Amino acid sequence: MEATPLSSQFTLTRVSNRETIRNSGLVFPHLANPHRIPALRRNLLSVRSSSITAQNGGGFRREKHRLGAKDGVIVVDHGSRRKESNLMLNEFVAMFRERTGYPIVEPAHMELAEPSIKHAFDSCVRQGANRIIISPYFLFPGRHWHQDIPQLTAEAAKEHPGVSYMITAPIGLHEQMVDVVNDTINRCLSHVEGDADECVVCSGTGKCRLYETAKHQ
Repeated sequence: MEATPLSSQFTLTRVSNRETIRNSGLVFPHLANPHRIPALRRNLLSVRSSSITAQNGGGFRREKHRLGAKDGVIVVDHGSRRKESNLMLNEFVAMFRERTGYPIVEPAHMELAEPSIKHAFDSCVRQGANRIIISPYFLFPGRHWHQDIPQLTAEAAKEHPGVSYMITAPIGLHEQMVDVVNDTINRCLSHVEGDADECVVCSGTGKCRLYETAKHQ
């Protein structure tokens, strides 16, 4: 595997007779500047909706990213010592597979629990995948996205020559996250007010309640 620097944002990695530019380190130095947020959001959505590829006989071009029958998707989260948290990733992957119709989708935990990234990578290849899409189930691009997940994925890929892979952006500033957060707030408030049952996340934990602080005398 040969890596060639392309710019401060991209690395071109040879994995087979096809060359794939994978995003290996997007850095957002102006994240704290509120005027940069709309541009950053567009950047993240652009990275998510397309990939840059190069064929041996042609130049670089931007294509719509489409998954085929030989593509495998690995949805990877951090991993937890709490079994219930890990099982929730399985539920999400099942929903994702059903909604998208992608034939090869596997869950993985970065650490602390199985299946590992290596296990999920192996499973995708056994099912016939020759390109693996790693989708980090993380909000923002921290150390795990910059360093840990790429290292673990590269180790897993060593055992499968000719199989290419890419690591997508994390969830980031996706506009639909506004609806997700708002829906969660309203659902928990409805439970506190007695109008709804606990959601699957809070169920049985006793955490979804209103905490009263003592008033000063």
